This record gives sequence, C-alpha cells and structure tokens, in this order.
Amino acid sequence: MAGKVLCEATKLYNILNQHINGRTRLSESNYLCLIDARAADSYHGSHIITARQAKRDSEGRFIMPADVEVESMKFIIVYDSATQSLSDSGPASDCAERLENSSRFPIQILSGGYERFSALYPFLRTHTILYTIRELESLNPYPVEILAGQLYMGDYKQATNPEILRDLKLSALVNVSDECSLMFKKAKCSVLHIRTADSAQADFTASFERLCVFIGSHLNMASPVLIFSSLGLSRCCAVAVAYLMHHLKYTLQEAWTHVQQCKPNMRPNPGLVVQLSQWELQTVGKRLTDISEHDY
Repeated sequence: MAGKVLCEATKLYNILNQHINGRTRLSESNYLCLIDARAADSYHGSHIITARQAKRDSEGRFIMPADVEVESMKFIIVYDSATQSLSDSGPASDCAERLENSSRFPIQILSGGYERFSALYPFLRTHTILYTIRELESLNPYPVEILAGQLYMGDYKQATNPEILRDLKLSALVNVSDECSLMFKKAKCSVLHIRTADSAQADFTASFERLCVFIGSHLNMASPVLIFSSLGLSRCCAVAVAYLMHHLKYTLQEAWTHVQQCKPNMRPNPGLVVQLSQWELQTVGKRLTDISEHDY
C-alpha cells in the first residue's frame, strides 16, 4: 500500500508548471493525474487546470479512472473543497483510499483543497474538461515558486510574458541573462540586470551580495520577485540558491535541495557551484557542503 500524504498548494503549483525544453510535462502520459472529488456541479462550475472529475458507482463509491495507469503515474493528487488534514474525512480522503492500493507512489491530498488553491492561483482555474495532446503541449507554464507568493524562478520567455507578470503580481525582476527587453519598462517593473554569460568562467561572486539585497528589499515590501535567466536552468537557479543561503542561513546543500524540489531539472554549471561553495563560507561561516558529491 502506497499510503496517503498531504500536498501543499505551492507543490501542486510547481508540479503543474514543470517543463523540459519549453514543453510542459503535463503532456506526458504518466506524469500527473489530478482528480477533483467534489460534487459534479462544483467541478463543472470551475476546477484546477487539467483536473478530471472523480467517478462514482451507483452506490456513490469512488471507482478507478478507466483510462489512467494508476500504478505507473508519478503524481496522483486528489482534492475536494477544503480538506486540510489526513485525519479529515471527506471526498478527497475517500477517493485517495480507493486509489492507494493500486499506486506505487503515495496518493497526495491537496491541503486546503480547491478553495485554498484557487484563492492563491485563480489564473489556474478553468472550465475546460478535456484536452488534446496538442492543447496540453501548447500550455504556457508559469515560473516555479521558490518561496510561496514571494519568490519565483523562470526563463526569459516567462519574464517577458505580460500575462505572467500580471497574474503573479510581479513588480521586481532579477535578470541574469544576456538579453534585455523594453517590455520591462512598459510593465513598470524594477529590474536588476546582471549581464552574465552561461559559462563555467562567468563570475557571480561579486554580485551575490547585491542580488540578495535587491531581492530582500522587495520581499520586505511584500513585492514578489522573479529571478530569470535565458533557459531558467543554470544562472537563475544559482541566484535562488544563493538567496536562500543568505536569507534563511541555509547550507548550500539545504538551499540546493529546496530549489531542486521546486525545479528538478535545475543544473547550475560547475563554475557557479564552486562560487556557491565560497558563498556558503561567507554566509554560514564555514563550508559544510561537499561539492565533489555527484549531486552537484
């Protein structure tokens, strides 16, 4: 039995917005099965993007989704209106219990349910019930969320999308790509641009302090910040790791693990990893992370 676990809203947000080479992972057949266990009228009124309605038999018991390979599905997440605990009884818990015997991975119950998630991310609500593969592939992912409602990380395409800036209420951007856009001025965003090539020879050491101060000053004013680089995989990830080390006094390993949970395909180049090790010495007072390990 795989069991049940809680899934925080920010985790589901990040799961929905993973992409590889510009293509959303939602088009992968064994990636995510999101199940809405609310009543049918609530589901048809509005639901989380890509969610399917849970089916019941004639006696009102939940039945297995007919077209889902539950055993091989990486993420199976169930939600109802407002379940907040694994000890809560309700549709989400009942549906999860029906699924957990057939899954290799724990069935996740969305903490706070639809009410909390839709309040935090109203732009991820929809009335669409069925998606073609092409429609899934054409969905535009949002930047991942590093600190809930505060710090985001993404790529240049996302940073220059006015809809994304508006939906995430972004007014401060950290640009560590080579590119610059006039769109940022039109959007009235405060921008810190550290022009840096994606190279092992690129030197961020002198910029970490400035970057962290800029990010912290805006977060202290409740102004969400987006860190971005060209592809959203190397330079911006290094800056996000550096900020967590500076702000939360994380070790390099702790900050790396946090960002990797938000963006599993992150890959700061080797030169940046060495610089982050030096930053750990500066922020924590000693090197506690062995960067010779394969994970780095």
